[in-house]
Amino acid sequence: MPSWDTVLAEITRQRRDGSLAAQLAVDRVRRRYLKKLSAYSGRNVIAYYSGWLIRPGNTPNLAIGDEDKNAFMSCVHKLDRSRGLDLILHTPGGDAAATESLVDYLWNMFQKDIRVIVPQLAMSAGTMIACASKQIIMGKQSSLGPIDPQLRGVPAQAVLEEFQLAIQTMKQEPASTPLWQAVIAKYPPAFLIACTQALRWSKEMATTWLKGNMFEGQPDADTKAAGVVDHLADHSARATHARHLSLAECLGIGLNVARLEDDDQFQDLVLTVHHAFMHTFSQTQAIKIVENQLGVSTCLMATGLPAPP
Repeated sequence: MPSWDTVLAEITRQRRDGSLAAQLAVDRVRRRYLKKLSAYSGRNVIAYYSGWLIRPGNTPNLAIGDEDKNAFMSCVHKLDRSRGLDLILHTPGGDAAATESLVDYLWNMFQKDIRVIVPQLAMSAGTMIACASKQIIMGKQSSLGPIDPQLRGVPAQAVLEEFQLAIQTMKQEPASTPLWQAVIAKYPPAFLIACTQALRWSKEMATTWLKGNMFEGQPDADTKAAGVVDHLADHSARATHARHLSLAECLGIGLNVARLEDDDQFQDLVLTVHHAFMHTFSQTQAIKIVENQLGVSTCLMATGLPAPP
């Protein structure tokens, strides 16, 4: 299997032998393997990669946003959409509305014939996109994440639970009221309503997508979708929004997951593509890339930021 070092050596060789700049070398290697992956699977391939693991936490535009729609439109243009889509995801998640719009667009373009490949991490809204596919492909190293929405940097469900705990405790122990008043003051009614709506919206989206594609036509689709979403959206069970859900856990909750290791050649190609994208982030100013097997690419650069160490 091509390792991190093997891909790095190929990029270095491309740069040395062809007198290419680092950006051109990583581009050439990355695109070559995307093309190979598509040729092997017989399907279109679009990779959606964020460099959030390498870039500083305050770098803008690392998450899923409305600006990504234009990048996907460029990549979908001129593809033979009858071949379906393998969407390679590596993302921390992002805006729910942008995610909903992107899924709607891809469903329409490919008639819902979408597989999501997760070489490493597809968290939060990335997990929701995975739930909109017919099948998720994961390896032993791959993870999805909880889909509980975050407002002001905290889980919406945790806010509601803390508020309810404060109300209940003050009723049972009136002497504790002064202590809990500070907690209640953090959550004005409008914010509590926003938390309730965000939680309901994320669950409704994921449930609709699971019923409409992955579980479509199955007699127990409603029950399956509800079970998966309850598990993914349960903040109290997950404890943290950053919790990683392994392939085994994703299978256990009923998602349609295929093991990347079941096809050695496919696995090699997927992981080589993954390494190539990660080397791109480590060697250039790129922070987000959307790219297809034809070499059509939109690359967002971090102007003004230092190169990664």
